[in-house]
Amino acid sequence: MFVEFFDILKAKGLKVTLSEWLTLQEALDKGLCNSSLTEFYYVARMILVKSETEYDKFDLAFEECFKGITSDNEITANMLRWLDKSDMNELFHEEERHQMNQSEDLQIDKDDVEEKFKQRLKDQDSEHNGGSYWIGTMGKTSFGNTGGNIGGIRVGGTTGYQSAFQVIGARKYRDFRDDKIIDNRQFQLALRRLRQFSTKLDIPKTELDIDGTIDKTCNNGGCLQIVMEKPRKNSVKLLLLMDSGGTMIPYTKLLNELFQSVHKSNHYKDVKTYYFHNCIYSKLYRTPECENGDWIDTEWMFRNLDSDYKVIIVGDAAMAPEELYSDTGNYRGPNGGLSGMDWLLLMKKNYKKIVWMNPKMAYGHAPWREAETAIKNLLPMYKLTVDGLNQAMTCLMVNK
Repeated sequence: MFVEFFDILKAKGLKVTLSEWLTLQEALDKGLCNSSLTEFYYVARMILVKSETEYDKFDLAFEECFKGITSDNEITANMLRWLDKSDMNELFHEEERHQMNQSEDLQIDKDDVEEKFKQRLKDQDSEHNGGSYWIGTMGKTSFGNTGGNIGGIRVGGTTGYQSAFQVIGARKYRDFRDDKIIDNRQFQLALRRLRQFSTKLDIPKTELDIDGTIDKTCNNGGCLQIVMEKPRKNSVKLLLLMDSGGTMIPYTKLLNELFQSVHKSNHYKDVKTYYFHNCIYSKLYRTPECENGDWIDTEWMFRNLDSDYKVIIVGDAAMAPEELYSDTGNYRGPNGGLSGMDWLLLMKKNYKKIVWMNPKMAYGHAPWREAETAIKNLLPMYKLTVDGLNQAMTCLMVNK
């Protein structure tokens, strides 16, 4: 089973080295786990996991390998899919919340609830929403999620009344992963890395140079010696181009988060945002609706936004080959006599720092991803995740 555990860990993306695995074997030989699966979990995680971003991968591997041991309450993938109603969390009715005030004297027979839950797991073979018997959502039973019952077992979902005495199917470390799709806060943290400052202005040195002060003080036998420097001025100019409509509709909220993060930030000297559909052509739209006429000329952008702008293009690169290669491939507007690939080549020629962020980028080559593969070979492309955005920011900052 431990060999299988090693293979599963590797399959989940954990980079477990042979020396780390031997260290775990040594810990087992010395009895550090005390024949306890729980203690083995923590010892193994401490030895094999290098970062909290990998906790979720470790948990998934541990559950897959040892799920027959850890709990009688095994939740199948189908069950979790039936219970995934994250888009309906807001449907909790306000009038039901008064139950919380009436539940202080509620007596819950936990053993009875658990026995009924185990029986439902054996008997249930389909999805249930509402009702008062099966494991489901928005119902009155003691098991499931987004329902009106106080107390019981929450399966998947997110907390509502915070009254469940047991939670099953929750992934506590999902948000720690560096390959998860990012939210507004993570956008802001990653974009903050783009800050660059210029100290070439001919102005007085009025800001404290902390590193210089420490260095001078140490070299001065510990006697404080203050070092001042010129104020730093932000010099980053950012051009954000976002694909809108069509296959990007599922990512509308994500793009809105990115837009808000960029425009709320005070880290940039200038920010320009334009939109396109599928690929960049002779026109760029001012709004995500991409309405004909409400646009600027791409050539105008080349003339007026100089090569110092750092460019972030966001899109799924999901288009037919003719949309990329044909000079009539743009069915939403004018091509300007050039193909989409030609316009992307002009983008690369006009801007020194440019990256493409893809919310659903797949790795490897495939015929049905011809356009994505071609763009990936032309421009640095990263997946729109925490780790991907950090890599893109690093690429934009490299001085080459």
